[in-house]
Amino acid sequence: MSASRKAQLQAESLKRVNPNAAGLDIGSQEIWACVPQDRDAQPVGQFDTFTPDLYALADWLAACQVDRVAMESTGVYWIPIYEILEERGFQVQVVNARHLKNVPGRKSDVQDCQWIQRLHTYGLLEGSFRPEGEMCALRAYLRHRGMLLEHRAAHIQHMQKALLQMNVQLTQVLSDITGTTGQAIIRAIVAGERDPVQLARFRDGRCKSSRGEIAKALTGNYRGEHLFALKQALALYDSYTEQLGECDGEIERQFQAIKPVWPEELPPLDHEDKKGSHSKNAPAYDARTLLYQVTGVDLVAITGLNAITVQTIVSEIGTDMSKWPSQKHFCSWLGLAPHHDISGGKVLRRGTLKTRNRAGQAFRLAAQGVSRSHSGFGAFYRRLRAKVGPKAAIVATAHKLARTFYHMLKHRTPFHDLSAEEYEQRAREREIANLRKKASKLGMALVESPA
Repeated sequence: MSASRKAQLQAESLKRVNPNAAGLDIGSQEIWACVPQDRDAQPVGQFDTFTPDLYALADWLAACQVDRVAMESTGVYWIPIYEILEERGFQVQVVNARHLKNVPGRKSDVQDCQWIQRLHTYGLLEGSFRPEGEMCALRAYLRHRGMLLEHRAAHIQHMQKALLQMNVQLTQVLSDITGTTGQAIIRAIVAGERDPVQLARFRDGRCKSSRGEIAKALTGNYRGEHLFALKQALALYDSYTEQLGECDGEIERQFQAIKPVWPEELPPLDHEDKKGSHSKNAPAYDARTLLYQVTGVDLVAITGLNAITVQTIVSEIGTDMSKWPSQKHFCSWLGLAPHHDISGGKVLRRGTLKTRNRAGQAFRLAAQGVSRSHSGFGAFYRRLRAKVGPKAAIVATAHKLARTFYHMLKHRTPFHDLSAEEYEQRAREREIANLRKKASKLGMALVESPA
């Protein structure tokens, strides 16, 4: 390589892409900010995390003629300053902390903010994805709803424990104690009823166990301390159920406030429920219709996805799929695409990267749900499981679901369900075509004959 070419490459590599960039190092009690050296006599400043101090930080950055700010994603401490700077018109990037820790020797907050500012100036940082403001609000509601469900589930376990301590084997005759029969019996026990025959009369007609079996299971040792624990667990369960109802109301209002991305009038949605799509944690509002109005396509129609899963994915990725140029970019961001570490032409490590991407986790759960279905996705999973095992088959099926989701949301195309028989037939045709190609390379011909 010539000397002029080396100088040209060096000049290009050191080009200042963002000359008006600032870097923030955020902590729980203080924020260190760094601006370009020629903008202030003290280019590094320290600010407290109180709201007036955050506004003072925004004023200082504006006075230094800064238009781009990069910060490290530290817990939830970055959210207040991010929202304030975004409202003031700054272009803010939240950077993955792992992308900043590759150079040793920086052991202080001052050096951290200077390092972030330097990297951002030369365009070496890439911000983490964050959906638009309305979707961020919906995402916050849905994440809070998931937390409420987790807390409520703990109190269901507390009710089960109190019943077992009294040797009331209700879980052996009922698949779910939060169902109609289970809740009626538990509330009667808390109200003072102890006769198992009387309690068995609360059996719902859809219950598989007979009244005699339920009465036998309800014959227990009703002790005061365990009844008190059952009463409190039921009260906490009801409290979280009430909070969930209030949260569902806010989510429905947030859905209605989101401007649809599809300007044309949509055809009516087929409200026929998918087989096996019912969930006891389903929202009180019509999530499928709201999602259809917001996205312009019925994503719930995809095999393995229900309304809860789809609204989680949409709130995490938004409705603008132009953020990812192709399906490969989208699946890589989800953590579902294979990542190969190659050195010297050899693959050193392979597999998907470890990630906490909620949308990717939702696709993995959906892949587990279709593993036994009589659909094309189910046949695909079973075919791969025989070759590479269940773990890799789950990721591959989730990858296939994500590609389908991306194509439908980007091009607004309806879902076409492929049955397991159709998938097996197509796989057989591909295998025959490959055999013919191999035979042709060997100078032979493949002749079909009955076995």
